[in-house]
Amino acid sequence: MSHSYTEPTEVPTASPEALKYGEREIEEGQLITFPNPRIGRRYQVEITLPEFTCKCPFSGYPDFATIYLTYVPDQRVVELKSIKLYINSYRDRYISHEESINQILDDFVAAADPLEVRIKGDFNPRGNVHTVVEVAHQKPNPKL
Repeated sequence: MSHSYTEPTEVPTASPEALKYGEREIEEGQLITFPNPRIGRRYQVEITLPEFTCKCPFSGYPDFATIYLTYVPDQRVVELKSIKLYINSYRDRYISHEESINQILDDFVAAADPLEVRIKGDFNPRGNVHTVVEVAHQKPNPKL
């Protein structure tokens, strides 16, 4: 049996028309909110996103994590499908563990303006290193 070598060719990037519908939704994904149905009632929302992926900005290796997002809404509540699509938009981004969790916090606060939010990224071990990054934000008390 003989084997022949073929020069690798550059893989063409997909045009927007060639993207699958899920890829288009992820590419267009943004955090969408709607009015809090219980303004004035303090309650907590816990969201777990067990399939977070991004790429190491140094090696290009994939990183996997579970994202835990806990927040107390104020005027707005985040729509769950939009957060799923938003989180999936990280899958091809070259971003550190620390920056990814901080960016998620910044984007969530900008979209939902919660009273409080805590985001924890529990990254799968890679190279015998396990990383957990946790960030929090609390809206300033206007009565002070």
